[in-house]
Amino acid sequence: MKLLSLVVVLWAGLLAAPTAQAASLIRDAEIEQALRQLAKPILRAAGFGAGRIRILVINDPKLNAFVVDANHVFIHSGLIMKLDRPEALQSVIAHELAHIANGHLTRRATNARVAGRVTAIGMALAAAAAVSGNGDAAVGLAAGTSSAAMRRFFSHTRAEESSADQSAMRYMANAGIDPTAMIDVLQIFRGQEALRPGRQDPYARTHPLTQDRLRAVKGYVAGYKSRAKPTSPEAGYWYARMSAKLNGFLRNPRYVLRRSESKGNGEIAVLRRAIAYHKTPNLKKATAEMNRLLKMRPRDPYYHELMGQILMEGRQFNAAVASYKKAAALAPREPLIEAGLGRALLAQGSSGAVQQALKILIRARSRDPNDPQMLRSLALAHAKNGQNAMASVATAERYAVLGRFDDAKIHATRAVGALPRGSSGWLRAQDVLAAAQSAPKRKRK
Repeated sequence: MKLLSLVVVLWAGLLAAPTAQAASLIRDAEIEQALRQLAKPILRAAGFGAGRIRILVINDPKLNAFVVDANHVFIHSGLIMKLDRPEALQSVIAHELAHIANGHLTRRATNARVAGRVTAIGMALAAAAAVSGNGDAAVGLAAGTSSAAMRRFFSHTRAEESSADQSAMRYMANAGIDPTAMIDVLQIFRGQEALRPGRQDPYARTHPLTQDRLRAVKGYVAGYKSRAKPTSPEAGYWYARMSAKLNGFLRNPRYVLRRSESKGNGEIAVLRRAIAYHKTPNLKKATAEMNRLLKMRPRDPYYHELMGQILMEGRQFNAAVASYKKAAALAPREPLIEAGLGRALLAQGSSGAVQQALKILIRARSRDPNDPQMLRSLALAHAKNGQNAMASVATAERYAVLGRFDDAKIHATRAVGALPRGSSGWLRAQDVLAAAQSAPKRKRK
């Protein structure tokens, strides 16, 4: 996980609190793989087809999770790090999936249209406007509404919450997951509703918790508990890896190194130390710990990717390229790993490396066009290969994903004037211009 390169920079201005604190969307191949593994049994129990739902992490210490369309679940890093077992996170995922399955988004879509027009470029959702109740925060995905409108947009009725709880319990029971984990999650927020709104965690505002609701959940648990199975080794393993990575990158490295979870020779302890030493920074110790991990799991693409990142940020570009290439060979359809390899090749700098980077980044974009850092690297690769008009297209798309539509329009206009009419690049630039035209105008202070 590379917080500087794997986050979506936010488009400020959606919520208007003067003391706003920006948040960001974490894009990381290993974390997204862990979430897929944890969600798999719940998705199957809920009747969702493979690959339909993406679960993404917002880098925000507040406790929250939400959905705003039928294809994405957003969970705050703070909530993931607060929970202490995979079943608790799975209960959060099950609850959010239930909102989708039960049709609760139909009313919210209407509210979104009332609140303000949502523009679409890539997965341009009005998504993380619910990141907090007091921040200039929206994932850089282009929605424009007032604070009051967003409160309407993300309000949940008690009936919806009860319905989602009941469905989530059923999904968990059918998947053999311990349903008592949902009680653990709800207990975290007990008493939040007695606080003033400004002091509540966002989850308490977006998921109203009442004593009746808690009693109902306990009743469901009593009925379903007999169907629970022990934590699956796979779920426990991926949950531990994700937790180690989030803690390693988001917490102070000295704190991480002091923790008992970072002691010993176990895989997760070594992973925590590798990241903490990288953050210190201590390249020698970080790579030594990574080599220990790679001896344990020599065919793990995510460990090779992490080694590539550590070497890249340590300016060991040739070695970074080698690590990223191993990662890409082991996970050949993972666009976030391809994006990392493209960046490393550009940093390596030879003409052959730059040409290779362009091919890889074009492929990465075709699989995931919503990573701003990948689009930045793609623009650079086009420019280094003498394709300035296509560099303008990629730059326009990057600004559009970030919600900077004035900048996107400048570069898209430049590309339209230089590319053959009807070509793929010309059409992409036209898409950006259309999104910029319909994007809500930011209010100037």
